[in-house]
Amino acid sequence: MSVTLEQCNLAEAQIVEQAKKIDFFFVEYTLELLASKLQNGDFVIPSYQRDDTWEPDRKSRFIESLLMGLPIPFLFFWELPDTGKLEIVDGSQRLRTIHQFVLGNLKLGELDTLPALEGMTFSDLPESRQRKVRNRSVRGIVLNEHADDQARFEIFDRLNTGSKIANKAEVRRGALSGPFLDMVIALADNATFQALAPVTDKNIKLREREELITRFFAYSDGLAGYRDRPADFLFQYAKKMNAELMTHPEKEVDYRKRFEDTMEFVAKTFPYGFRRKEDGNVTPRARFESIAIGSYMALRDNPKLADHPPEVISWLTSTTYDKVIGSDGANVIAKLTDRIGFVHKRLLGV
Repeated sequence: MSVTLEQCNLAEAQIVEQAKKIDFFFVEYTLELLASKLQNGDFVIPSYQRDDTWEPDRKSRFIESLLMGLPIPFLFFWELPDTGKLEIVDGSQRLRTIHQFVLGNLKLGELDTLPALEGMTFSDLPESRQRKVRNRSVRGIVLNEHADDQARFEIFDRLNTGSKIANKAEVRRGALSGPFLDMVIALADNATFQALAPVTDKNIKLREREELITRFFAYSDGLAGYRDRPADFLFQYAKKMNAELMTHPEKEVDYRKRFEDTMEFVAKTFPYGFRRKEDGNVTPRARFESIAIGSYMALRDNPKLADHPPEVISWLTSTTYDKVIGSDGANVIAKLTDRIGFVHKRLLGV
């Protein structure tokens, strides 16, 4: 396929627009300063960052790398506008480990290259070596206060330099805390929803239920502004809805009712819920979107369906439906509207 001049111009415009949002500067800190800044609160670990999850062996291996003088990946921060403190974007596990070793009692475990240090803490090192460790420096990049929320989200989403990166639902939860996200978190515990939409233990920890609920509200409110990038769309929607519910808290009742009524209808109408089959233990996103949002739209257009659910098995198990919810290009707006519209029309008997 040949690339047109119009495509090239569009690509260049997108690059320029995104580049404008990223404004950063470099920093370089000694290990001593890194440890003390974390201890005194100059570095902020945001709520979406996982807890102290590195195993003792991994911490020991990291400290061994520092002692050997191996290069360490950049740390990434965001400069908080109000306080000037630095929020840790990427590197919280490394910073925790540095702090625990230099200012704490972290005892080194089994080491590959420096086995003589096994069982030692920082204070066990000769004083000259302690000074050298304290003076060792690590570089960082600070996204400054002028970068917008979307730029932060883009960096959160892409960075994976040292440990497990927070996923999109976790990032939204931390970067956009507010009444809408609080509602989503609460609805994730809805018993009917959990029965209809099984999620693996791993995906529960990754907040997949919150992701599904956010998609339900965002897509059922309309797809104006959707550009085939659900992460951007959901981020902006959550940000907008936080502001909306702060100004009009009474609207939360309507949003909760929308979700609960839809889940009740799905429970009455779809024998497998959002599963592919009766004994399914996962909830495919495309299937959830088609059934959940298609059901909401059908109830909106014909409320009597709530008491008189239509028959669905004939089309629900058809190859036509399987094709509509196929994953190829699933996030393209045409595919998204097709799968939602398919269920919407079938429920209305169109």
